[in-house]
Amino acid sequence: MPPNSPFNTHRKDLATLATQSRRRALAPRAGRDFASNDYLGLADSDVLRAALTAGIERGLPAGSGGSRLLRGNHAEHEALEVHAARHYGSEAALFFSTGFAANAALFATLPQRGDLVVHDELIHASAHDGMKLGRAGHVAAAHNDAQAFEDIIVRWRAGGGAGTPWIAVESLYSMDGDRAPLTQLAEVADRHDAIFIVDEAHATGVFGPGGAGLSHGLARRDNLVTLHTCGKALGAEGALLCAPAIVRDFLVNRARPFIFSTAPSPLMAWLVRQAIEIVANEPERQARLHALVRHAAERLVPLGIPASGTQILPVIIGDNDRAMRIARRLQAAGFDIRGIRPPTVAEGTARLRIAITLNIDESDIDDMADALADAMAAA
Repeated sequence: MPPNSPFNTHRKDLATLATQSRRRALAPRAGRDFASNDYLGLADSDVLRAALTAGIERGLPAGSGGSRLLRGNHAEHEALEVHAARHYGSEAALFFSTGFAANAALFATLPQRGDLVVHDELIHASAHDGMKLGRAGHVAAAHNDAQAFEDIIVRWRAGGGAGTPWIAVESLYSMDGDRAPLTQLAEVADRHDAIFIVDEAHATGVFGPGGAGLSHGLARRDNLVTLHTCGKALGAEGALLCAPAIVRDFLVNRARPFIFSTAPSPLMAWLVRQAIEIVANEPERQARLHALVRHAAERLVPLGIPASGTQILPVIIGDNDRAMRIARRLQAAGFDIRGIRPPTVAEGTARLRIAITLNIDESDIDDMADALADAMAAA
């Protein structure tokens, strides 16, 4: 490496990651699916493929041609947002190209100077990036501890905090598979005139009537903002922010990730609307998934792996190297299971993230459990 290479700093950083068993690399999909977020098996399904074909036959454009505030706004964007607001129980909705973009826009734009965002310590990286761009203060609360959220707000008020508090959580955490105490957190929000943000990324489609998510019982509250991503259980792309109409209007006027981005494909907006309807009209998909989750728990609990009660089953290994060795053994045996290391998870908690989807069946789970036991013993 030449001493004056312009990318020496970057090479050194990658070398450091390698010594810590933290260097990432892209790998093709291979083996039985225990890694994806395609929980309902829609992404490569005939039913969604037929919906896409129908959209093409209707003449919907593949590209939008511009931002929504220029010529990029299409009737399909508007139709999706009306449909999503009705389905998820909000006054309005706004479609973004990705969940990351939606979260970044939300946290960078909505909380104002003098406000305080109290977020779960395990909230997604996109929320952190949005908060860094925003004007409000932000502080982490202990994971899934509603009292910790309240205590932080009380101390902030006692110290002169006069703005609006914001409580931000995920309904189902993607690396731990556990659920937030949404009812208790909503009560904290009500007691302190706070705005409650719930990221439903991994619960949309999987939980709630018609796949409406874990926050469905809180719908139509005037202090609730929910995020429903479309690239996981819905099998498509994009994300929907669901909120009071004033929030939608403010984001359209002030959210830079929305204003200055090319609009999502109108064809994708059509596909997302069809996916929402497919999930709502085929509750057997949810039922089949939950049956597989129960079967997985029956097979993994005897191995010392606690049941999460959701489709995400973390296997905590601890050591980075060992986690990756076990993952490689499982991949070589034909199972797509990935190792997750810091900084995605906390130091000392490297793990395997096992996802249960409708792309597998009970026999796949049985085979995976046997292979996992062997791999853990060998590593």
